[in-house]
Amino acid sequence: MVCYISLGTNLGDLEKNLNEALEKISNIENLTVLKKSKFHRTKAWGVTEQPDFLNAVVMLDTDILPQDLLIILQDIEKNMGKIVIQKWGPRIIDIDILFCDDMIIETETLVIPHPYLHLRGFVLKPMVEIAPDFVHPVFKKKISDYAVPTASRRRKV
Repeated sequence: MVCYISLGTNLGDLEKNLNEALEKISNIENLTVLKKSKFHRTKAWGVTEQPDFLNAVVMLDTDILPQDLLIILQDIEKNMGKIVIQKWGPRIIDIDILFCDDMIIETETLVIPHPYLHLRGFVLKPMVEIAPDFVHPVFKKKISDYAVPTASRRRKV
């Protein structure tokens, strides 16, 4: 199964944080990193009064079920020191599952495709870089067909 995940950080040494998360992800058994985007510096989304983020998207090949992958990725976040004080607030690392093949999953703990990704330029830009022809399984639209959201479409909390 091919999954896409996003990584973001805006606390501490941003490049070090993303590289450390990528290394930990690369060491997961039964998972292969197929592609990774460049790192992209972006303004915060949601809660905008915070430092800029460094973001990336990674394409994985794995036989790990999405719910189990979520637990593994949350363990990486926890081990790197992620503490959630405020939704969409500053964080040392944030790892989200965007897609797993063309699966549509809605549970209490996991929603795939990620519900906000089509609104987030910080996800769309690196996703287009590594998988421009990927078709969103709900909207049936290629990732490259999405326009990067303007500031007026950003969600404020």
